[in-house]
Amino acid sequence: MELTLRIRRFNPETDTKPHWEEYTIDADPDQKLLDALLYVKDHLDGTLTLRKSCAQGICGSDAMRINGQNGLACRVLIKQVNTPVISIEPLYGLPLIKDLVVDMEPFWKWYRAIMPWLVNDEPAPEKERLQSAEQLARYDDSTKCILCAACTTSCPPFWANGNNYVGPASIVQAHRFIFDSRDRATAERLNIMGQAFGVWKCRTVYNCTEACPRGIRITEHIGEVKRAISLGMPKE
Repeated sequence: MELTLRIRRFNPETDTKPHWEEYTIDADPDQKLLDALLYVKDHLDGTLTLRKSCAQGICGSDAMRINGQNGLACRVLIKQVNTPVISIEPLYGLPLIKDLVVDMEPFWKWYRAIMPWLVNDEPAPEKERLQSAEQLARYDDSTKCILCAACTTSCPPFWANGNNYVGPASIVQAHRFIFDSRDRATAERLNIMGQAFGVWKCRTVYNCTEACPRGIRITEHIGEVKRAISLGMPKE
């Protein structure tokens, strides 16, 4: 099939603002969008700049806007988009570096702020720290996050308050440890989430849940963190 990729381009060395360029290729409907982009880069315009790594939906590095919706180029098939012209843009809400590449540092700043590691200074047991299946289920969905930023950069409050809002992905990461029975920094993380830059900036738009390529129940988990701050942690 004939497919036109309409790509938002920007070269900081030559452009004063982003602009659109179109590339028409012969594509297989079962092909990944990432493959189509790489064909353009390899055969039509080697200056096209994008991030990619595993191409299997695990690393999360090729998140971008596809026909106005965030997604991973390696997880989207051309037949799923089902339009003769596909518009591709960099993620919103993060500084643009070049073409489809954005500066992820604002995203990582908030990720680091929520202490994304297990905190437990109690004497280590002889074997691993055990959990029941029920205890694992309490936070297991949050562990699926691959930090692609698709959810955070689909969030209007993050667009408006990027320097002052942790964003959905960081809240999901906080949720993963807040509800982990092995962790001992729950109070500290709830205090972080309760700050002006935390969960209360969420307006329950649901863009984040729709954008997540892993199907994480993001808005639900944000609500659980809000309830834990307001009402206290539920008893196990």
